Amino acid sequence: MKGKEWYKADDVAEEYDSKRFSRGGRLIDRREKGAVLDALSPVDGKRVLEIACGTGRFTVMLAERGADVVGLDISRAMLTQGREKAKDAGVDDHITFLLGDAARLPFPDDYFDAVFAMRFFHLADTPAKFLAEMARVSKRQVFFDTFNDFSTRVVYNWLLPMGSHLYSREDVERLVDGAGLSLASESHDFVVPYGLYRKIPNTIASDIRSVDTAVGDTSVGERLASVSYWCAEVPDAGEEADEAVQRASEAE
Repeated sequence: MKGKEWYKADDVAEEYDSKRFSRGGRLIDRREKGAVLDALSPVDGKRVLEIACGTGRFTVMLAERGADVVGLDISRAMLTQGREKAKDAGVDDHITFLLGDAARLPFPDDYFDAVFAMRFFHLADTPAKFLAEMARVSKRQVFFDTFNDFSTRVVYNWLLPMGSHLYSREDVERLVDGAGLSLASESHDFVVPYGLYRKIPNTIASDIRSVDTAVGDTSVGERLASVSYWCAEVPDAGEEADEAVQRASEAE
């Protein structure tokens, strides 16, 4: 995975939230949390897996709403931050944090109601393998985001210490289809790249965000969006059987 050693460093974990989700970055945090809730809700009573859970900002949010959540990450330091955050929020009994590899998930097939990953696929060196594993352990839903190749993200992408993989819509469609999933819904946002929001005060960021949203609501803005949220469904076993029968019939 790109930048694995950078990501696993203790000092990165300690400063991760404060650097990325303070100042104008709070707007990004709210939007991403809203996207996760829109996709997965209602979550009460659901068994949910988060891939690359980091410091647990989504994991804790879902546990507070009644989900039983497993957060998996490759960074011990990030998981330590997540456990502290869960304990402070009083939801540590609803969360299990695991050190692990997303390419080899230690769970049986169809174990979770939903599996999701945020801020993950831009770092993935084998995205098809990761998405296939997410699909394998989910019995209903897989949700993830991508950074887009035809967007303002390109402007500063080369500056990132961990690198970043950008995706076209065709790339995502191939990944979803290859994992045996069906794309259920999508949304696109942030014409202005994340990096700018993190550098400016929240009041200025709010004004820029208003313009960003107005442009983003147009067809041009959607095409230039730097971030896309993808909600995919796991086909029902009965539907898969019907499709297999139909394919066999057509082959005859």
